[in-house]
Amino acid sequence: MSSVRHRTATVDGHEIFYREAGSVDAPAIVLLHGFPTSSFMFRELIPLLAADYHVIAPDHLGFGHSDAPLVDEFTYTFDALTDLTSGLLDRLGLDHYALYVQDYGAPIGWRLALKHPERIAAIVTQSGNGYEDGFVESFWAGLWAYGTNPGPDTEPAVRAALSLDAIRWQYVHGVPDPSLVSPDTWEHDFALVSREGNDQVQLALFRDYQNNRPLYPLLHEFLRTSDVPVLAVWGRNDEIFGPDGARAFARDAKDAEVHLINGGHFLLESHLDVVAGYMRGFLGRVLHP
Repeated sequence: MSSVRHRTATVDGHEIFYREAGSVDAPAIVLLHGFPTSSFMFRELIPLLAADYHVIAPDHLGFGHSDAPLVDEFTYTFDALTDLTSGLLDRLGLDHYALYVQDYGAPIGWRLALKHPERIAAIVTQSGNGYEDGFVESFWAGLWAYGTNPGPDTEPAVRAALSLDAIRWQYVHGVPDPSLVSPDTWEHDFALVSREGNDQVQLALFRDYQNNRPLYPLLHEFLRTSDVPVLAVWGRNDEIFGPDGARAFARDAKDAEVHLINGGHFLLESHLDVVAGYMRGFLGRVLHP
């Protein structure tokens, strides 16, 4: 089994942590994590891919082991996180790679694709939303209200997402056998978002999230014109980004493979082998024709 190395690189004055495995001569795949986790979510997937691929999994600024400057030291937006990710990939010399996006990783990945469409070899989206179809209204109503009118009336609903119970819910909702999901996951994430000042980091990104939606038509045009192959592997029971968000990729991607799995938002915790199997088949087909 290929060793996983844990590295940091300085990008625009910030230390960005990333996990790396596999041969640098192999096709590259970049794994972009979601909220409220980090590259920790890929700890078991990386070794399953590393025999055939050069795998890079960074922690976004403010998450995991990357720097987490306070909000008066850095303006947290998805544009800014994308710039840092792009800078890291440039530092590593990656100019052609597949993307795996999940949750927050999706708007970062879409920006990377729109900035350098020629670099994207394939896309794997696992609850990585790119369509209005994907938003489950009961989950998102409070965040849209906060983004439109941030203040004491709207903040409590979104601040609740930083609680241990809410983070645990993200991991176990929709999972037929929750005992498959290790408590290490939600306890790890809760400890990191509970660092002094990190709540304000997360609130800033909550406010900015609505600015991802105008990118969707540009993403759809990219999918229609680039012929980039897409694998959507999604939790059928995800109540954050619903399964319609997975099906929607088939509207625009000319080579779309969609699989709905009997799980929730963090499929790698309950269905790792299933997701990895679909990924290996898909990547083997599109990167090693």
